[in-house]
Amino acid sequence: MTQPIRALEDQDEPALLRDQFRQLLRYRALLATGVVLGLLGGGWLALSGEESYTSTGEVVVRSATSDPFAASASADKGINIGSERQNAVSDTVGTLAAGSLARHGDRVEVGTLLSGLQVTNPPNTLVLRLSYTGRTPALAKARAEALAEAYLEIRRQRTENSIANMVDGYRAQLEPLTEQRDQLAEQAGAGNDVTSARANLVVSISELSRKISELRALDTTPGYLTKKPVAPTEPTGAGLPLLLGLGGVVGLALGLLLSWVRLVFDPAVRSTRELVRSLGAPLLGILPRERASAGALLAIGRNGSRLAEEYRAVAFRLAYDPSFAQRRRLLVTAPRGDSAAAAAAAVNLAAAFAEMGRDVLLVEADLRTPSLARDLGPAVQGAGPRWAWQGERAWPSDSWMNVDVPGSGAFTLIAGRRTDNVPRALTSAPVGRIVAEGDRLGVVVIVLAPPVLSYADAVALIDRVESVVVVCDPREVHRSDLERISEIIGAAGGSVLGALLHPGRSHYERRARKKADRRRTSGGRSRSASGRDDGDGRDGREHTGDPAETLGLRPFDSTAGHR
Repeated sequence: MTQPIRALEDQDEPALLRDQFRQLLRYRALLATGVVLGLLGGGWLALSGEESYTSTGEVVVRSATSDPFAASASADKGINIGSERQNAVSDTVGTLAAGSLARHGDRVEVGTLLSGLQVTNPPNTLVLRLSYTGRTPALAKARAEALAEAYLEIRRQRTENSIANMVDGYRAQLEPLTEQRDQLAEQAGAGNDVTSARANLVVSISELSRKISELRALDTTPGYLTKKPVAPTEPTGAGLPLLLGLGGVVGLALGLLLSWVRLVFDPAVRSTRELVRSLGAPLLGILPRERASAGALLAIGRNGSRLAEEYRAVAFRLAYDPSFAQRRRLLVTAPRGDSAAAAAAAVNLAAAFAEMGRDVLLVEADLRTPSLARDLGPAVQGAGPRWAWQGERAWPSDSWMNVDVPGSGAFTLIAGRRTDNVPRALTSAPVGRIVAEGDRLGVVVIVLAPPVLSYADAVALIDRVESVVVVCDPREVHRSDLERISEIIGAAGGSVLGALLHPGRSHYERRARKKADRRRTSGGRSRSASGRDDGDGRDGREHTGDPAETLGLRPFDSTAGHR
């Protein structure tokens, strides 16, 4: 086509994201597999894990103070709450709690006991929240309470030990001062110097005694258990619904990751933009899927068919394309594999052009596995229109036939025939004269060729039929295939008018086609036994393999009648 191929804009980020998301959705099986694995994992965790119970107690930590009711007293004086959290999970606290539990019949190792303990601190508070997780509610409550009491007891002991050490230190300083005071008391009346020294000693002794008294008067309460642990009524942890939900989310993320990895290493075309860029030609149309079209080539002629409307749109687009309108010759082929979609496209495009009032000649250039005459079924009749006649011989010999499209008109089919030397048959002079009919006003020649990457038959025809339409399934065609097709057709002197995408066959359509093939094969065998038809377009006569005989011509004569 003459329209320029637009490059994908690098700045169009929303379009790129939408395109990439649509590409990931192509791998629905991987997405479903990830979600199923996630749900199974969540269900397994919920059902296989042992039930556990958590009991929580809260402790308010306070410092030792002489007057807790004084207005200037600060509750957090000298308290480092981070260090207190570490002290609460220390082995000292665990050892004391384990001993207390052992006296009540619960013998547990210190490491095992501390493994179920979790200590947290709410922000901007002096509260330690001790949570213990156990196998039973009673066990969780007893151990949480024992650990909280052990922490308070350890903290009280440390405070009392600190006070006792300080008192001992003051007493150690007080004893020599007391001895000196007693000695000076014995020297009473010795002079003013002795009296002054004695007075100084009395002051020092009084100060040390006051400090000792203050230390002994301190309130050494380490804190309060403001929330006692209670036996939990329900198990802790995520339940089955929550675990299933988390498993589904994780599974979806896993599925997206697998889809992305598959997308990175997938050689198939990821989007229509990439197809256009790889082929170097525009997208002519995207054929919709119709269940009613299973096993039938002709969509045009069926009322209310979306597939027929898409074929008509493609035909109109080709009819007004300058490069095609100049010579009116079209080569329809597939990249590789099955050419059934290309055959359906060629037949329906021929019917669409016939509907426009054109004289259409459809040439089946597949001489290896010809099937058009068989697949068209009742639409095929025994004689072509008058414009396809010339002289006394039909062209090509015994291969032409008329195809009637209900409500749309008719076109001439040059059915393929098995031959031993396919390249020689396709490059023969009779084929050249057939293709040259496209030069006549009002005539359109459409050539159906085998897959271009499977056989060289399509390449052998490009020098006569320059315009090429590639029919492919975007889920199966590879980017390298499209690039190679573009290079091959360009090197052979042709041009790709565009690509026609089909959705591929569903399981239902493949099964219907297999049944139809079996019925036709059995019918063809019975007709071959009677000597009238052998199932592939031949009438029971032995084929000699001469390409001139396979694709023979007779001169065109519009006045000649039917045989």
